[in-house]
Amino acid sequence: MTMLTPTGFAHSLALGTMLWTTLGWRGWTVCVLYLFLGQLVTKVGFDEKEAMGIAEKRGGRRGPENVWGSALTGVLCAAAAAQTMKSGDAFMGLSFDVWALGYVASLATKLADTFASEIGKAYGKTTFLITSLKPVPPGTEGAVSLEGTLASVVGGLSLAFYGCVAVGFVHGVGGVAIATLAAFVATMIESLIGATLQEKEGLSWMTNEVVNFINTSVGAAIAMSLVFLWIST
Repeated sequence: MTMLTPTGFAHSLALGTMLWTTLGWRGWTVCVLYLFLGQLVTKVGFDEKEAMGIAEKRGGRRGPENVWGSALTGVLCAAAAAQTMKSGDAFMGLSFDVWALGYVASLATKLADTFASEIGKAYGKTTFLITSLKPVPPGTEGAVSLEGTLASVVGGLSLAFYGCVAVGFVHGVGGVAIATLAAFVATMIESLIGATLQEKEGLSWMTNEVVNFINTSVGAAIAMSLVFLWIST
């Protein structure tokens, strides 16, 4: 429970129930791994990040807004995948495998983003704004670093491998490649959103949670599009 605030814990129970009901233990453990690794990397260099004022609030504990901002896309994909299993037919023209990979990719995307942000803030030697490549302080919205970018690949790959190979959830090695690529591209797009929209005045609704939902949706959509083309050929 130290990973979550009390209300965050309550919401995570609801989330876990939904995922276990729709995707079973294998789908559920994919989300558990995301939460564990995300919390672990958040703690890396936490004291230094806190001293610079760029650490996650509440000591890195996640609240309900974090739970749903990160996992809502995954829940929607899981529900769609479950519908295909229940009916035996494609849902919105897409099979179980496509929706299931969308689920894995959405969480791989969020973990890639978390790894990029936390490792970049802790160990990034030079941080650039993605739109101009001008040096900016660590923690700036839309900032990227070599260390953070490499870490994002590790984060996305870790979750994709677990979801697609370790528990054999969907698509094997091909799914790993697709989900990892989708997570990386979506993470770069998230940085662009941060640099161009999130910092603009008048867009107060563009919160981190909204950006997280957009980010995970983009990752899922890319992966689903790629695997749909793969299956169709």
